[in-house]
Amino acid sequence: MSNSSKTDWSRIDAITDEDIDTSYIPPLDHEFFAKAELRMQASEVSVVAVPVDAETLSWFQAKGKAAEQHMTAALRIYAESQKQAVALKQS
Repeated sequence: MSNSSKTDWSRIDAITDEDIDTSYIPPLDHEFFAKAELRMQASEVSVVAVPVDAETLSWFQAKGKAAEQHMTAALRIYAESQKQAVALKQS
């Protein structure tokens, strides 16, 4: 049995988002998000004190017990978007 991939990666790389048929995927409705749980990969964690304005903190705390996880996810998303922006500028 061969371990080599039979995937045509050059064809995959050439596909744009518009080329992908997602018509068979049902829309994600309110019920889906009501049941959804944020799961994050366990990683090394650093505990820091960061000043957060009261309105923003209240919004996260309204999310319930997972407020800190949501804040961590938001920071990770922001950091990744900034890394991508720098990479785009450099290319």
